Amino acid sequence: MVRRILGFFKAGPDSPPISDDPKVIEKLFERKRMSVFLSVTFGYGFFYVARINFSVAKRPLLDAGIFDNTEMGIIGSALLGVYAIGKLLNGILSDRANIARFMSTALLLSAAVNLVLGSTTMFWAFVLLWGLNGLFQSVGSAPSVVSLSQWFSRREIGTRYGVWSASHGLGTAVTFIFTSVVVATFGWRWAFWGPGAVCFVVALIMYKTMADRPETYGLPNVSVYKNDVSGEQAVGDTRTVGQQQLEVLRNPAIWILGVASAMMYVARYGINNWGQLFLQQTKGYTLIDSGSIMGAYTLATVAGAVSSGWISDRFFNSSRNVPALLMGIFNIASLTVLFLAPPDNLWIDVAALVVFGFVLGGLLAYLGGLMAVDLSSKRAAGTAMGMIGGFSYVGAAVQDTITGVLLDGSKVVAEVDMAGRFPSAADSWEWMRSGAGYVERLGVCSHDVYSYDSAFHFWIGAAVVSLLLTLTVWNAKPRS
Repeated sequence: MVRRILGFFKAGPDSPPISDDPKVIEKLFERKRMSVFLSVTFGYGFFYVARINFSVAKRPLLDAGIFDNTEMGIIGSALLGVYAIGKLLNGILSDRANIARFMSTALLLSAAVNLVLGSTTMFWAFVLLWGLNGLFQSVGSAPSVVSLSQWFSRREIGTRYGVWSASHGLGTAVTFIFTSVVVATFGWRWAFWGPGAVCFVVALIMYKTMADRPETYGLPNVSVYKNDVSGEQAVGDTRTVGQQQLEVLRNPAIWILGVASAMMYVARYGINNWGQLFLQQTKGYTLIDSGSIMGAYTLATVAGAVSSGWISDRFFNSSRNVPALLMGIFNIASLTVLFLAPPDNLWIDVAALVVFGFVLGGLLAYLGGLMAVDLSSKRAAGTAMGMIGGFSYVGAAVQDTITGVLLDGSKVVAEVDMAGRFPSAADSWEWMRSGAGYVERLGVCSHDVYSYDSAFHFWIGAAVVSLLLTLTVWNAKPRS
């Protein structure tokens, strides 16, 4: 039984060439390339629909008294921890897998978990099921990149990778819009039932539209097809897949890129998870205004991801070093401007976050996988992506804990009179209301005030370390 299951997911054997006619080969190759590209781009976006939906359900779950904040934090950590481990394991497996079956089955199982989650209110059931969802969700990215590397040559993959890496932003947007409307209309259970049903259908479509390696259809290796064998190790490489994967695991440059990506994720999730609260508490924006600014940041991230591969392919001969350096510098600079700009400077704040979002989108493509894939053979691209992904989400998880500790450590309780002013300052009552936890007592309101100095020092410091680590692999080349 186990052997049959493994056989179902295993990549197929090479088939005899379908034809000697270049036109016949080109027609089939191009048709399948387009189908694969669209499938992994939109399909991976829907992975996020079955993962980000818990964020939409939190407030209704809290209002209904089903879970408190601590319990929801434990549930979220269950997914994140399993996800980080699963990224590496599934990356290794994807190098040997039939990607069409592997990726579509994972989304199908994630959809099934969501359908079950909408039918239970048991805390530990949520923890176990949401953690299981993390395992299925961790299948998404590495197989996508493996499939792209199998169907596009080194000179082409940068542009395609950039477009694909924007799919998470599109998936997040769809989740917040679609799931929010469904939950507002039908209740919190549909935060899981709706995405589960949609992803179930998308998984079936992916199964039909994705593809195994070109060689399994009697097509040539993409490096031969595109006459792009320079630096490609898949052609004439006599090593087994296991030997090529081991080479990735032994490559110090990929380990360094993994740590660099983890540091970049510290800054990314610092803004993602705490940015809106920072804008309200420190800059004085309302909830709606801060949400609009963060929306502009998200769109800029998508734009940066989409254009990153094209920029490196078009202007830097498919080298990622120079654009990664430039984007790393702007990443640090934009964070610093956002931190130092005083309140009541809307356009400075918007500009800083838009620049940060754009360059972050590029760094997500470069450090988040593309540079590691460039240093790996095509048959070990999944292992490289798995390593980078594992490091990245460990960085994201550690960031949340450290930032929370730093903010709690900076908390002071300030008092305002009922006219709405600090005894020693002229901050408005509206600004006070944007923060957390104020209470009335004897004509005075006490208000928790947080300093983001330490948090920003942490985020900016991580961005600096990420840039310095990236510079150490400036001259790294694929190993023969």
